[in-house]
Amino acid sequence: MRVVIKTDAASVTQFAANKIAELVRAKPDCVLGLATGSSPLGTYQELIRMHRDEGLDFSRVTTFNLDEYVGLSGTDPQSYRFFMQTNLFDHINIDPAKTNIPDGRALDFEAFCESYERRIEEAGGIDLQLLGIGADGHIAFNEPGSSLGSRTRLKTLMDQTVRDNARFFGNIDNVPRLAITMGIGTILESKKCLMIALGDGKSEAVWQTIEGPVTAQVTASALQLHRDVTVVMDEGAACLLRRREYYDNVEQWQNLLETGQFDRLGIQKNDN
Repeated sequence: MRVVIKTDAASVTQFAANKIAELVRAKPDCVLGLATGSSPLGTYQELIRMHRDEGLDFSRVTTFNLDEYVGLSGTDPQSYRFFMQTNLFDHINIDPAKTNIPDGRALDFEAFCESYERRIEEAGGIDLQLLGIGADGHIAFNEPGSSLGSRTRLKTLMDQTVRDNARFFGNIDNVPRLAITMGIGTILESKKCLMIALGDGKSEAVWQTIEGPVTAQVTASALQLHRDVTVVMDEGAACLLRRREYYDNVEQWQNLLETGQFDRLGIQKNDN
């Protein structure tokens, strides 16, 4: 797990957007896994800017979102389909037919979830999955106690999640209690994962995810089992990490390697 600590939210946003843009440029028909919520908003804004000012091309990209509330149509302002349209899709040149978000109004949820898994598989799997993290350490709507091998499914939301999301609905009674979510097993099959964490309100979850044991009570901790995960955070989210000095050292040497400063790494170039 690569742990990247930036000074502020803007630097986190820039780092995450650059990683996504690198993939889109290197593999124009890549498959992106996308997230909603406040954490990725800045990243989406930067991707929109890159499309507008730098010609970043999304025309061949396919996307799969992590989750959706049950009972909300795609035109409901609180739905995740609406969120993605207004905060990203409507502002880039992506093919609408290639944007996939769980259907919160599916009549046969089991059949729909199975079909969502098949669509991911038929697309060749997710190349990069963008993630946020809940204050209790959950990813997507995989609440504490979720199976670490779970697949896309119907999930009942915990009271804490309902309370956390009530600010978006005006009243806690308006918050849906059910959601469709990718499972932990589904997420772990992504080729790469990129998690964003912002603010000291996420610091406990970040510490448990990175330095705690792998446990279903902190579903993000399952990312320790993935072979290619980057967690990028600001100083607030990093404040409880006990191995901070080591993470900073790793980034220092990684940056020297990526920029070709081999002499500072003690590596002599072979002119032959």
